[in-house]
Amino acid sequence: MNILLSISWPLLNLGDAMEALARARGLLPQEELRAGSTSLPPAELYAAEGGAALSRWIELAADRLSIEVEPVQANYGETRRLLENAGPALLYIPVEGEMRFLALLGSGRGYVSVLGCDLRVHRIEVEVVRRALFRNLESLFTADLDRLLKEAGVPLRRREQAREAILRERLSSAQIGGCWLLGLRPTASLRHQIKHSGSPGRFFKVIAANAALYLLSLLSWWIIGRSALADHNEMGLLMGWALILLTIVPIRMIATWSQGLLATGAGSLLKQCLLRGALNLGAEEIRHQGTGEIMGRVFESEAVESLALGGGFVSLFAAIELLLAVWVLSQGAAGWLHPLLLILWVFVVLLMSWSYYRRRLGWTVSRVSLTNDLLERMVGHRTRLAQQPREGWHEEEDISLSRYVLVSEEMDRAEARLAAVAPRGWLIVGLIGLAPALVGSASTQGRMAVTLGGVLFAFHTFQKLASGLSQIAGAIIGCGSVRQLVAASTRRTDTGLSEYTLTARERGREEDEIIIDAQEISFRYHKQGEPVLKGCSLQVKYGDKILLEGPSGGGKSTLGSLLAGLRVPESGLLLVYGLDRKTLGSDGWRRRIATAPQFHENHVITETFAFNLLMGRGWPPSAEDMEEAEAICRELGLGDLLERMPAGLLQMVGETGWQLSHGERSRLYIARALLQGADLVILDESFAALDPETLRLSLRCVLNRASTLIVIAHP
Repeated sequence: MNILLSISWPLLNLGDAMEALARARGLLPQEELRAGSTSLPPAELYAAEGGAALSRWIELAADRLSIEVEPVQANYGETRRLLENAGPALLYIPVEGEMRFLALLGSGRGYVSVLGCDLRVHRIEVEVVRRALFRNLESLFTADLDRLLKEAGVPLRRREQAREAILRERLSSAQIGGCWLLGLRPTASLRHQIKHSGSPGRFFKVIAANAALYLLSLLSWWIIGRSALADHNEMGLLMGWALILLTIVPIRMIATWSQGLLATGAGSLLKQCLLRGALNLGAEEIRHQGTGEIMGRVFESEAVESLALGGGFVSLFAAIELLLAVWVLSQGAAGWLHPLLLILWVFVVLLMSWSYYRRRLGWTVSRVSLTNDLLERMVGHRTRLAQQPREGWHEEEDISLSRYVLVSEEMDRAEARLAAVAPRGWLIVGLIGLAPALVGSASTQGRMAVTLGGVLFAFHTFQKLASGLSQIAGAIIGCGSVRQLVAASTRRTDTGLSEYTLTARERGREEDEIIIDAQEISFRYHKQGEPVLKGCSLQVKYGDKILLEGPSGGGKSTLGSLLAGLRVPESGLLLVYGLDRKTLGSDGWRRRIATAPQFHENHVITETFAFNLLMGRGWPPSAEDMEEAEAICRELGLGDLLERMPAGLLQMVGETGWQLSHGERSRLYIARALLQGADLVILDESFAALDPETLRLSLRCVLNRASTLIVIAHP
């Protein structure tokens, strides 16, 4: 235990431990100075409030360092695997009654590497750390187990093993928290993400391995050619040729393995980038897009990954082979005539590729449009059945399909021309370039053999190049569809000042305390459009119950979204507890104000009913969270639904799960907002789909649960 005390970090230096660990694992650029965690309040102030407050402190400290943390949990039996795979991570561990933290760098073969407070790396057995984590819990059963094993007559040499087996079974449900995994933020620069992923090293390993393969292949053919042209076979040359072939096998394995790792890492980076960009898009940025257009963008993102990686490797290797072909042909019978013809033919192939690119671009636009129309018609199929004559259902579809067939034929012809003409055309050009050497008599048989070998080598290279260029063309076109997502992936939200962001300042509220103070706020959806709100002012005090009524399109929902922090006002002053958005940060603002948007802007995720209820709280939930969620559901009149669902709160709901009615969805959204425990709850048209009896139950629950309330409704 003393060794853990000497290398672990005290709570007072938790911020320093995070920064040291991040720098040791390369999560922070060494050349940049970071704000670090020194600007944060002391962690011990929030540790006293419980694990949730300390976890928020760690998240904010990580944000200051521009890294990402993810809290994880594990049960008693999974602890060893967690320790063996957790680095880099911070691990809370009680040592002699103190709150201490281990900075885990990594692990291997039963040991964990720990960055000590002396900034040196120490190796400790995994079992030592695991026992320290559960020492207090295991001590509750140790005496009884020892007595049980003694009475059962278990031999001394087997008691330790038996004790571990019983504890593993007895404590199987015991959970360990206090572990935070550190990682690179998705908003980090692309250069930093690529460097941290190890892609540059794998890339150069792939290049080196393939270059070695090409050189060894050329050397093997040189040996075979020399042996064939010689008057007699030399055993030494044949043995050398056999050794070269044996050497090619492991090098090819290294090249293939490195290429696979590089492709997997690059694909993972691309997926993270696109997912982060999708989550950062604002409502106005996608409101004008239909379901089909968004699906088309998803399909194109898949094309970018597969085509860019596949075509990139093929084209890269083809370029290396072309350089080798230039050198080989320069040593042949035609001298520098063949290399010049090869370079000229490369330009011809690039022109054919440009023609293919333009036709594929038109085909992609037509295909995405067709996908969009199909999905939109599928969504609105019932409306078409009711409103449109049967004979007119497929007129526009037939026109779109005919146009798609035409552009597809043009693209296929261009692709066939590129795949056929590029290699076969070079074969003809290469043989024509060999004609002067055949007419003359100065060339030797060896140089003629080198020339023919170079022409055939370039022929196979152009086959690869044609395939690679067609894939790159598709990837370039797909990049245009995901450009918006890539740009949005680097956006950063306001983090706010730490002393106001960490907690919602749990304390008693006064009746006259002003929660929201809005002065002359204005908002418009488009820069050239008319203001939806202009010069709007209001105050919301603690304990207020406000009903906001008005005609459709009057700006009620827009005002609610501004107050909830979903949108930012164009002008004016908007404060929460006297603090603006920059001070509180986006998370701090939404921690104080919860909202249930309109029905069409709220969604049921394909997950458990409990997950949909507790999206605004920590996950996995505690027993208290589940109890509170069930209590609110029953107060909202959802008790019958919970009893009808086979798994209760753990029932899968959503598109592929249990189907909820309109009213049940509305009450789910209300419960989701109430469960966030915010100081102010804003409900936008949340009672519109409820019958009078359900409305009475829901309204009573909301009035009892929400200390301050704003309800938006039609007159």
